[in-house]
Amino acid sequence: MTQAAYEQAVNLIDSANSEDPNIEQAEGKDWPKELLYSLRMSNMLERYRSDADHVVKLAIRGQHIQRWQSPRSAYPMDRQGYHKWRSDLYVFHADKVASVMAQAGFNEQEIERAKNAVAKVGIKSNPDTQLLEDVVGLVFIEHYMLNFAAKHPEYTEQKWIDIIRKTWAKMSQDAHAFVLAGKITLPESLTPVILKAVQV
Repeated sequence: MTQAAYEQAVNLIDSANSEDPNIEQAEGKDWPKELLYSLRMSNMLERYRSDADHVVKLAIRGQHIQRWQSPRSAYPMDRQGYHKWRSDLYVFHADKVASVMAQAGFNEQEIERAKNAVAKVGIKSNPDTQLLEDVVGLVFIEHYMLNFAAKHPEYTEQKWIDIIRKTWAKMSQDAHAFVLAGKITLPESLTPVILKAVQV
């Protein structure tokens, strides 16, 4: 697919995510939450796998497209409700990305590839899905783990080790090596427990 079609799809994703009413601060300015997340995902992909093709780049940039339109509060506040929300989100985002790509002129095969990655089809067996999962884990560790920790001061060190190991298990050996080579910024206060969790 042409560079022009790719850029059109990126602009459509960014425009959609710019509508997010939820605001986060970063680098001294306010950002729509999902726009900031998508930019961080694309930045991490460029650092981690700069050779990724347009289809994967769009899947990763659009992974959370318009997430605020499907809030957690719309589902029962129990474990079953959480899992239902998550599984529905995969389909919601996959369909949104597919619509954007179709509008930009991508073909059915390319759109299906992106949908499968965003919908988390075939983790560990689908290279596109695994790459997306790697980038999700890397972005979480570098940008979101510290804030998550601040929301859960009651968590013990063992609880944190369990959380980190679950994230780590979803990532590939290449992503593990990327982290251990110092290619991402670890949250300073959590670095000891992260390293303890990932030691084998």
